[in-house]
Amino acid sequence: MRSSIALCLLLLSASIQSHEQTPTYPTWKTSGINGIKKTNIRVWNKRPDIEYYEIGVFEEDLKTPIPFVTAYKVIPLAYLKEVKFDIYIRESNIEEARYVCSLSKLRSNNESQTLLVTRVCSKFK
Repeated sequence: MRSSIALCLLLLSASIQSHEQTPTYPTWKTSGINGIKKTNIRVWNKRPDIEYYEIGVFEEDLKTPIPFVTAYKVIPLAYLKEVKFDIYIRESNIEEARYVCSLSKLRSNNESQTLLVTRVCSKFK
């Protein structure tokens, strides 16, 4: 009985942290290039054990990638810092693009040995 109570208290006291991504519902805006649209995304790192995030644009099933361009597809991001970046996409791919996601990337030499990978997605309006 005591061990089950201790286990419950241990599980309830553990906190899981993720990163943040805004806006929740991004919209496409006109870029300076014909046939290309852009959106602006902000990612904030709340995880001290993660230093990199991978960016992706996906169809409704969240599996099929959509081609896009940004400054870096894997973004270095220090703990409690934020980064803002633009995502560019062809107008012909706007209808298929439903989500933009950021995925935490684990390093092979990470000493904390966390196994928790977080993925945060925003849905296009």
